[in-house]
Amino acid sequence: MRTSRLEAFSDGVLAIIITIMVLELKVPHGHTLSDLVHTTGVGLLTYALSFIYVGIYWNNHHHMFQLVDRVSGGVLWANLGLLFCLSLLPFTTGWMDESRFEHTPVIIYGVNLLAAAIAYYVLQTTIIRQQGPESLLRHAIGRDLKGKLSPIFYIVGILSAALIPGYAGVAIAVGVFVAAAIMWIVPDRRIEGEVRQADQP
Repeated sequence: MRTSRLEAFSDGVLAIIITIMVLELKVPHGHTLSDLVHTTGVGLLTYALSFIYVGIYWNNHHHMFQLVDRVSGGVLWANLGLLFCLSLLPFTTGWMDESRFEHTPVIIYGVNLLAAAIAYYVLQTTIIRQQGPESLLRHAIGRDLKGKLSPIFYIVGILSAALIPGYAGVAIAVGVFVAAAIMWIVPDRRIEGEVRQADQP
C-alpha cells in the first residue's frame, strides 16, 4: 500500500485535533483586554503550546514519510497509535487549562506528551524494520539525539509536578515541556538532505 492514504488520513486527524482545541477556548464576556486575559489568557497559552506540539508532529511526520514508498499493516497500526496519543491532547490541554495548572492535570499532560513521543518512536522503528538494513530513514535520523532526549524531558517534567510541592514543581514541569518544544522547533535538515540525495539521478 502506498503512503498517500495514510498521510491524508493523518493530516485530517491532526487538523481536527487543532480545531477541537481552538473551539475549547472561552470567549470573554466583556470587551476589554483584561476580560480577555481573565477569561481566555491561560487557555490561549495552553492552546499555543499544544498547537506547537501538534505542528511539530505534523512536520516530522510529513518529512518522515517522504522517505517511505509503501506501508505495511504494522506501520498502519503504529501510525494509529501515534494519532490516538495526539488525539488526547485537546482533553489533557483543556483539563490543564480548567484547573489553572494544578499538579495532577499537568502530570497527565506530561504523560500524554511522553506517550506521543513513544508512539512516534515506535512508528519510526516499524518503518525502519520494514525498509531493512539499507533503510533511508535509519540513515537520515542518525543517532536521533533529539528523539532520545525528548522522553527524558517529559519524565523530568512529570516528576517535577509530582514531587515538588507548590507551584514551583508545576512551573518547572511546564518550563521543561516548553523547552522540549523549542528543541524540536529548530529545523532538522537531515531528512530533507536524504530526500534531496535520493531524488538526484
